[in-house]
Amino acid sequence: MNIPNIRLLNQQLVNPLFHEPKELVSWMGAMQAQNYPMVKWAVGMRLKSATIQAVEKALREGEILRTHVMRPTWHLVAAEDIRWMLKLSAQRIISANDSFAKGYDLDIPDELYAKGHQLLEKILCGKKSLTKQEIAEHFNRSGILADNHRMTRFMARAEQEGIICSGEDKGSKCTYALLEERVPPMPELTKDESLARLARSYFRSHSPAVLQDFVWWSGLPVSDAKQAIYLIASELTTEQWKEQTWYIHDACRTRGKLTDDIHLLPSYDEYLLGYKDRTDVLPLEHYPKAFTNNGLFFPIILHKGQVVGNWNKSAKKKGLDLEYSCFRQEADMDEAMLHQAKQKFAQFLGK
Repeated sequence: MNIPNIRLLNQQLVNPLFHEPKELVSWMGAMQAQNYPMVKWAVGMRLKSATIQAVEKALREGEILRTHVMRPTWHLVAAEDIRWMLKLSAQRIISANDSFAKGYDLDIPDELYAKGHQLLEKILCGKKSLTKQEIAEHFNRSGILADNHRMTRFMARAEQEGIICSGEDKGSKCTYALLEERVPPMPELTKDESLARLARSYFRSHSPAVLQDFVWWSGLPVSDAKQAIYLIASELTTEQWKEQTWYIHDACRTRGKLTDDIHLLPSYDEYLLGYKDRTDVLPLEHYPKAFTNNGLFFPIILHKGQVVGNWNKSAKKKGLDLEYSCFRQEADMDEAMLHQAKQKFAQFLGK
């Protein structure tokens, strides 16, 4: 089983199927969006043709949203998926955040959360988008202490309660808006329906993968993850390999024309972060060069499906300057293909 080749196809890194950012994010289920500028490239590079303006338009119009779901971190999700995804993960994220807060003396009483939620509904009503700093000023004027740590707690809870989501950016600054005004009402799903949708999204875009990969990516308890896989069992093909059961979704492409192209993957990219075990594309000894033990993921170079190095950019007034480093001195990378990868990134940015 050629794991890298199948993942390249279904993560839309080779021969992509989609034109629109919304289609791609919906296919992927969710895309980690801790680094906001980089996740725009993560979307754009997986489309048939895209510019940063097209991705920003989808964000501005609320077709895709940035919020905390699944694991307690930022993700991009399609607008129509946000409510059922929140419902699946909200209580788990609230519990994790509350546990963290207790350890740092950042507890906020429920009645104060309720007061904060009422204020958010008041100041954002009318399809307004406000930055975290602007919201903090309203909180302070209303007598609610709102330093940076407490505002993070207030906003995180309001996200999980389905009160706010990402709004229209103000320049380079992210904003918040009311979810009810940003996303039309959608039919409610049962828990099993939601679990099935999450599993379907994951395995069609991340196959081949094992149970522990899905548990890691989704943040679900093992019992719920197993139930999710059971619910879509008729859509999955299983294969025993390396003493594990691997799942491949029926919607996956397992054959296709692959090239020796080089890909400049952004930090926190799903190709690496979407799996618990990354050794199929990255040797264990090179883990520290791609990510840290405390969860920082770096931009990486992908060649023939394998992570072979790092890259970073320094924007200039004219053009784009990229720096590269390979994990192994003998790494064989064609300079013309490296230049082609750089050009694709530059075209996305319009440079």
